[in-house]
Amino acid sequence: MTGKLDGRVALVSGSGRGIGREIALKLASEGARVVVNDLDADPANEAAEAIRAAGGEAVVCAKQRDRRRFCRTVHQDGRRQLRRTRHHREQRGYTWDSVVQKMTDEQWQAIIDVHMTAPFKILRAAQPVISAKAKEEAAAGKEVFRKVVNISSIAGTGGNAGQINYSAAKAGILGVTRTMAKEWGRYKVNVNAVAFGPIRTRLTEGSADGDSTIKVEEKEIKVGVNPDLLSQMERMIPLGRVGTPEEAAGAVYLFCSPESNFISGQHIICGGGFVI
Repeated sequence: MTGKLDGRVALVSGSGRGIGREIALKLASEGARVVVNDLDADPANEAAEAIRAAGGEAVVCAKQRDRRRFCRTVHQDGRRQLRRTRHHREQRGYTWDSVVQKMTDEQWQAIIDVHMTAPFKILRAAQPVISAKAKEEAAAGKEVFRKVVNISSIAGTGGNAGQINYSAAKAGILGVTRTMAKEWGRYKVNVNAVAFGPIRTRLTEGSADGDSTIKVEEKEIKVGVNPDLLSQMERMIPLGRVGTPEEAAGAVYLFCSPESNFISGQHIICGGGFVI
């Protein structure tokens, strides 16, 4: 622990489980106070308790991101309890795969909403907060950097068969990243993205019979990668294995650290050298 994020507040969406949880734990271990957000209250509270048990500070804001007023609420609640927001990290998603001719409008829109529209709405809600603080700091002659780290995928950088909705959304978030870097540079906000390759989570570790599902708003969504396919994929990764959520969190931390203060509008691929 270096304490490089001491005094900072991090809003981490989707941080009840998997990669999001590890990102929240990583930022907390470096001194950030964390607003834990997830669709489900139980895992969000468990993640916050894990942060507190390790000596960190965390509060929970567990609500649906696409519900009316949610984006404003997460900023207001988080700021009210912790103050001085410095980091946003957007993560919480799933895939709903199909080839283009079989993909329904509902499948398309659901994935676009969760992977691109929701981050856009959270960023839009943050603007008044960030603008006001940036003006206050500029008037005092201070240069204070804030960080936004969006989450993309190698499906967004190179496309992936059977995932036209997910690939489009993850490509779109790179456009959001580059645009926000230009719009928010005047506020001293670094906006970057991490595109994940194969990371071992509950969404990639399906059952051998391919029947693993998760429930999203009362719908059962098939998840998981066939173990044989995952094994083949591992052989294509130059580092010889899929990544861990902890390693994924490390990639996000790179863009949250003070060393990234002059890096903006960029993305890195966290995939062990594997690209599509």
